[in-house]
Amino acid sequence: MAKEYNALLANGTWALVPPLQNLVGSKWVYRVKFHSDGSVKRCKARLVAQRFHQQARIDYHETFFPIVKPVTIHLNLSLPISFQWTIRQLDVKNAFLHGHLIEKVYRKQPRDFIHPNYPHYVCKL
Repeated sequence: MAKEYNALLANGTWALVPPLQNLVGSKWVYRVKFHSDGSVKRCKARLVAQRFHQQARIDYHETFFPIVKPVTIHLNLSLPISFQWTIRQLDVKNAFLHGHLIEKVYRKQPRDFIHPNYPHYVCKL
């Protein structure tokens, strides 16, 4: 969780502001990755928004999911093919952080990562 949280902070994903209305909740989603022999490879955590709190034309006007550019995928696939390397998995971390919001979206601070000096503030995305 700390790695995910630090990536969000390092990319300036939000700023803490005094509490407002129309807050979007968030929750941690966990996933365990395994090796082929069944042993644990790593544990992953993602902080996701609870979109069911958002209202059309107030919190958002359209839905958008930023993805990796096709050129990046092409490069990452053409190199292994050129050198006859085996491709097992392609994982892009924090691709969503490069999207831009037009609307003002506010959400609660993530559980277990509440700023000690501003416990009642919310995150402006």
